[in-house]
Amino acid sequence: MVQRLTYRRRLSYNTPSNRVKIVKTPGGKLTFHYAKKRVGIPKCGDCSEKLRGIPRFRPAELARISRRRKTVNRAYGGSRCAKCVRDRIVRAFLVEEQKIVKQLAPKKK
Repeated sequence: MVQRLTYRRRLSYNTPSNRVKIVKTPGGKLTFHYAKKRVGIPKCGDCSEKLRGIPRFRPAELARISRRRKTVNRAYGGSRCAKCVRDRIVRAFLVEEQKIVKQLAPKKK
């Protein structure tokens, strides 16, 4: 006969937050072990590329760890990838160059 199992917590539905695994204890009983939700990979806000140097954590865990472990020591570190930051800097430089060129153009005429 198969041993019946009941959830150990109040939530009685098979939801993503209530995922379980059946485990046999040393006493021979079957029990539920609750599984944590899968952790998402931090991604760049512009190009959705995986961010290197930033560990995976659930939001609650992320709040507990120090800022040093959540970021990379660079402008937009932990939010944008290095390639997108480089593109932003180059774009800002070119925009400033365009402004200077526009200011000089009327003076030549």
